[in-house]
Amino acid sequence: MPVGFGVFETCSGRTSSLLAPIMLLSGHGGEIFSGKFHPDGEFLVSAGMDRDILIWKVYGECENIHVMSGHSGAVLDLQLSTDGERVYTASTDKTVGIWDLVEGRRVKRIKAHGGFVNSVCAARRGPPLLVTGSDDGTVKVWDTRRRGELHTLPGAGFPITSVSFTDTAESVLTGGTDNEIRCWDLRRLATPSLQLRGHTDTVTSLCLSPAKCSGAHVASNAMDNTIRVWDVRPYFKGDGTRCTTALTGHQHNFEQNLIKVAWSPDGRRVASGSADRCVHIWDVTSGRLIYRLPGHNGIMSVGSDKQIYLGEIES
Repeated sequence: MPVGFGVFETCSGRTSSLLAPIMLLSGHGGEIFSGKFHPDGEFLVSAGMDRDILIWKVYGECENIHVMSGHSGAVLDLQLSTDGERVYTASTDKTVGIWDLVEGRRVKRIKAHGGFVNSVCAARRGPPLLVTGSDDGTVKVWDTRRRGELHTLPGAGFPITSVSFTDTAESVLTGGTDNEIRCWDLRRLATPSLQLRGHTDTVTSLCLSPAKCSGAHVASNAMDNTIRVWDVRPYFKGDGTRCTTALTGHQHNFEQNLIKVAWSPDGRRVASGSADRCVHIWDVTSGRLIYRLPGHNGIMSVGSDKQIYLGEIES
């Protein structure tokens, strides 16, 4: 999962032989805001306040093998393409960067927004689409092969802090400082096709469940100290509420970092950073907090202490 793991304990006693992080990665010159594993699990990509994108091997010596530079502001979010060949970055310099992971260089710079770009997400299938959300209140959809945006969603009037495609990339999910999550059908953009209400503070992260789970659910993290799991299937058949699970135990604080949420590859667990300097991991079905992984010296986002911890939990 795209979260740095440290020394951990379980809520009902330790259930693993892990006594310490497998590896501590140090190399960033500032807070780390985002980290993602490469699809093959061999590499980790991280970025943050120092404006650099670092690529790490996570086996053997766990060394930093490349640094990609080019942003003039902090990198707030990053995503990898499904094939692992591209890295997409969102920055406070109001641009989105597209980077070739093999060659270790930026191949395209998009002047994306009139404010900080808080979030970027790549489509899982179909054309190479990106969606971005910004402090300027806009959400834009891009085809990386073309100039200019494909779509600009109706102006929100408030900062957009997180975006995601649905599994088919026919719709976009957005979250912002108005506490709501909206789903927009890209074929009919006049009004949202779905509004998900339940959070009482800013939505900091949206993460779609893995493709092997058909991308049926989205996890949302918010500054109300809850994570909610929503059924976002277009032909939903339920009891009227799309929120299937509400998870608690982690913390946001006055620093108001956009703390991320992530799914395990099998879709059974979700993980989040926390202002208590720990990573929290829940079982989605039961809603039980099963791991609490301490280790950092600052808020966990990957780490405001400029460090990344690697560890293992039982599968």
